Amino acid sequence: MDFYMKLPRSKKEFALFMLVISVISVNIIAPLITCFEMGFSFTTWRDTLEVIPFVWMSVIAVVLITYKPAGALTNALIRREDSFNAHILANIVFSVLIMSVILTIVGSWIGERQISMGPIEMFFYKWPRNFAISLGVETCIAQPIARFVMRKYHEHIDARNA
Repeated sequence: MDFYMKLPRSKKEFALFMLVISVISVNIIAPLITCFEMGFSFTTWRDTLEVIPFVWMSVIAVVLITYKPAGALTNALIRREDSFNAHILANIVFSVLIMSVILTIVGSWIGERQISMGPIEMFFYKWPRNFAISLGVETCIAQPIARFVMRKYHEHIDARNA
């Protein structure tokens, strides 16, 4: 029942689900990572807000690129009869793992407003922190809210159709 009520049933619902997750994630993760990198200040936060639309667009692109590989990894690890929570947690871990690898580099390029070797050279210093922040936000904030939105949307649609 959880799969049916808390996850998208169509492409339109997938777009809504992805919109909710991406807006929440980008508005929390990008400022947090930037503040850990540059220091917690109003100026740092304001500078982050200027690039968030570009980070958001890259997040959408990366989600669409990594959606199937993360699903394949989830299916390789989790059996069909395992719980909803096991499926969701494995999918979140694999999605965040793949996305954090890409966005540790691409996000730095967007934030620095230039393509350089710096993010690649510092990758193994920055990626673990970025992965941990992203995993925490996705697991505890963004995904639960998006699944709640899906459940309420489905309850509304099902009640209207009944």
